Amino acid sequence: MRRETNESDNPLDGCRNQIEKLRECGRLFHSRGWSVGTSSNYSSVISQAPLRLVVTASGKDKGRLESEDFVVIGDDGKPTVPGQKKSSAETMLHVVLAADPVRAGSILHTHSIWGTLLSDHFFDQGGFWIEGFEMLKGLEGTSTHDTRYWVPIFDNTQDIDALSEEVKSMLQSQPEKITHGFLIRKHGLYTWGKDVFSARRHIEVHEFLFECVGRKVL
Repeated sequence: MRRETNESDNPLDGCRNQIEKLRECGRLFHSRGWSVGTSSNYSSVISQAPLRLVVTASGKDKGRLESEDFVVIGDDGKPTVPGQKKSSAETMLHVVLAADPVRAGSILHTHSIWGTLLSDHFFDQGGFWIEGFEMLKGLEGTSTHDTRYWVPIFDNTQDIDALSEEVKSMLQSQPEKITHGFLIRKHGLYTWGKDVFSARRHIEVHEFLFECVGRKVL
């Protein structure tokens, strides 16, 4: 006899508030041209021990995310409950940023024109400095515009496990050079924060600064 599915069978039921905040991010980023053509992925941490995240499902229009277009995953990047939708192909990057040493509460990824162009332009230098802009104060822990902020750039690859290890290695060995976000060459931006609001603010700050830098150098 087949058991009827009830509300408790849905792993998303415990994180509806976080899902609504991520859906709001999707609408905003899509309207700004930062998450178009089903690109981008977003997550929010549900718990740290054990590590659990709610992540956008793969191939979804971020401007029209439905409440069921999400997946709950564990520290192995796999769904915690069978039968869920497929999560983003870049899920392991979210896991790395949610774990030690960052322990982010939310991770957001966008594909803007300026971020994509700058990630290619500065790739050979490994990244680029941003300094002197008032908007830098929007980055968590930054109290003055009179600062220098390094944006690292990683090469694009379909081997997300290898890329995740590269990011993890820099976080452990050079934490001063990867403090709020990074770019992937010809791809896009990853940033994070203590919660969805903080991560969304960091997206907005980065994208503003990228356009300022881009208009000067490109």
